Amino acid sequence: MHPTPDEDQVLPGQVLPGQVLPGQVLPGQVLPGQVLPGQVLPGQVVRRLRAAGCVFAEDEARLLAAEAAGPEALEALVERRIAGAPLEVLLGWAEFRGLRILVAPGVFVPRRRTEALVEEAVRLTPPGAVVVDLCCGSGAVGAAIAAAVPGIELHAADVDPAAVACARRNLPGVPVHEGDLFTALPPELAGRIDVLTANVPYVPTDALALMPPEARDHEPRVALDGGPDGLALARRVATGAVEWLAPGGSLLFECGEGQAPDALDLVTATGMDARLVTDDERGATVVVGTLS
Repeated sequence: MHPTPDEDQVLPGQVLPGQVLPGQVLPGQVLPGQVLPGQVLPGQVVRRLRAAGCVFAEDEARLLAAEAAGPEALEALVERRIAGAPLEVLLGWAEFRGLRILVAPGVFVPRRRTEALVEEAVRLTPPGAVVVDLCCGSGAVGAAIAAAVPGIELHAADVDPAAVACARRNLPGVPVHEGDLFTALPPELAGRIDVLTANVPYVPTDALALMPPEARDHEPRVALDGGPDGLALARRVATGAVEWLAPGGSLLFECGEGQAPDALDLVTATGMDARLVTDDERGATVVVGTLS
């Protein structure tokens, strides 16, 4: 005769209500290594980006995954990147000299090589100086100078309304003017500018078709096309700068390595002293004109 079990006694093999048995998979539980429907695996993203020609595929995959709200959002970002959309536009920001610069569709994305121009501008900018970021795009150059040199009077300007709107987000409290080169600036700045940076386009018109699709198809032509020899905007800026610079003030702009001799000549033709600053690591060529 077997004894009668107590009310709370658990018999061998008995399964209690709510008990999870070894090996049992609960509804909604994700097992190690399980791939969910619609899930985008990091390795897949890297392979697809690399196949599309992205040199830094691992870094891009990490950034896109961090930006995406979920698998579907990540897949959409990856597809747009493979189609040629600039990484920075997909992220909504670009890193520039330690700053996170907001970018927007249709606005020129700041290039890392332009950091060389900023470093030379910072060296020439004392506290309290009047600084103008002409052809400002997103406002990255002005933001970087202001972050490095306290107490400057900064103005920025661009002809493109989309760029002006973007720059105003990156330069809160800074006057960002809309218009064609110097016509955008307040007249009272004439003869007072200590440092004038101009991120002018310098790609020759015939070479635009050779640019990477992410630039050619997604950035405004006005920010890329430098005219027949690539120096049309640089000439206009250098010619106008002599009326806007303070005595001893400097103009800085970039050009291609092969354009350097002509770029120096167009600056000296205005009566300014011209010199070249190069950065081989960044692939940057910066022309500096100083009003004596």
